[in-house]
Amino acid sequence: MAYVISDDCISCGACAGECPVGCISEGDGKYVINGDECVSCGSCAGVCPVGAPAEA
Repeated sequence: MAYVISDDCISCGACAGECPVGCISEGDGKYVINGDECVSCGSCAGVCPVGAPAEA
């Protein structure tokens, strides 16, 4: 199950740097995860200071 980033995102970019498949990019006001490329590893959730990424 792919991860998604909630509106709690503060756009710090920590998650994008940790993603092993590069499926996280900066969106409009928050970062977004490409669900088709996400491998559900949880790396993004582990580094997010506000807990924005979570399994969909």
